[in-house]
Amino acid sequence: MTENDKFLGCFIFYPSLMYGASEEEKELSKEQGDLFSSFIWGEKGINLLLRGLKHENYGKEMNIILFQFYVKPIPYLLDNLKEIENYRKKEKSIGIPIIVNDENFFNQSEEGRYVFLRESIFQKLDLLAEVVKKKKLDTNMELLKSDLKKVFAEE
Repeated sequence: MTENDKFLGCFIFYPSLMYGASEEEKELSKEQGDLFSSFIWGEKGINLLLRGLKHENYGKEMNIILFQFYVKPIPYLLDNLKEIENYRKKEKSIGIPIIVNDENFFNQSEEGRYVFLRESIFQKLDLLAEVVKKKKLDTNMELLKSDLKKVFAEE
């Protein structure tokens, strides 16, 4: 399977820093970004679980759903993120921002971190289901959520 075959993808925006951040803040930011990346692309990363789902199984009008993880975004960025991006008809894609911070991820146990990731994905898929219905897209969201529950149960 190539990257182009993926239906559910992940992208990470590393922690943002304000201008003039200290070396300690920069190091902490890198450490947290690397830690979070391991939960997405590491040996037990959720990206491995998501890659088996193919868009053909869920309809013809959505080729990729991209989960965009914003790790500790600065206030300006946080204020300008949408709950879910607009559907891109030409690309048959949609971006779904997920905010990662100390409270919901870094202050959690390893299991708590995976719970946060799974719950966030399902919450965002519920929002996506509303978009799919409103735009009258043929994407079978119930089947997608059902298959995703099975994939997460197998981990």
